[in-house]
Amino acid sequence: MTLRPTAIVLVSAALLLSSGCSILPESEPATLYRLPSSDIRPVTSDSMATRQRLAVAAPQAGHLLSSNRIVVYPEGNVVNVYEAARWQENAPALLQSRLITGLQQSRLFASVGSDSLPSERLLLSELRHFQSDYATHPPTVKVQLDVQLVSTQNRASIATQSFTTSAQAISTDIPDVVDAFGAASDDLTEQLVNWLANQQEANTLD
Repeated sequence: MTLRPTAIVLVSAALLLSSGCSILPESEPATLYRLPSSDIRPVTSDSMATRQRLAVAAPQAGHLLSSNRIVVYPEGNVVNVYEAARWQENAPALLQSRLITGLQQSRLFASVGSDSLPSERLLLSELRHFQSDYATHPPTVKVQLDVQLVSTQNRASIATQSFTTSAQAISTDIPDVVDAFGAASDDLTEQLVNWLANQQEANTLD
């Protein structure tokens, strides 16, 4: 018996499905990266820390920055992401964890945690930039975070500030670019700590 062309296609598809084969190319698994960090020097002793508790909300961000993709500006106005590389969680959550750890190390507050915990002060923010940029070679990582400190009692705004940091990678290799993200985030955390310390000295937090 001679099979017609249509029958041959159907039989071939059935054999592929039954054998578990796929005609689609297999994609390589993505490498997951955490955000590198360094310790923040305490700016006050435990006995001098304010009695208030600080909560840090995850930064708001646009669609692309809200994902776990590592964003890159390869040239001009082109926006892209690195292939086969991801953050271990979404970028806002990464930065939230970094800020909480740095503020805990600073000893400015009685306690620092996420906004799911009770607190007297709340740090809200918007992540405006979190990408590597090939305007330089190797690329430079840029981080911009706009923050607002509010009272949790009445949601009144206490102070606002915008922080921008950058760090150039030592090469175009993704692990080196990730290290530059860590350096820029560390710098931003230190700026935030110093800003909050100045607010405290001005009696804004007391």
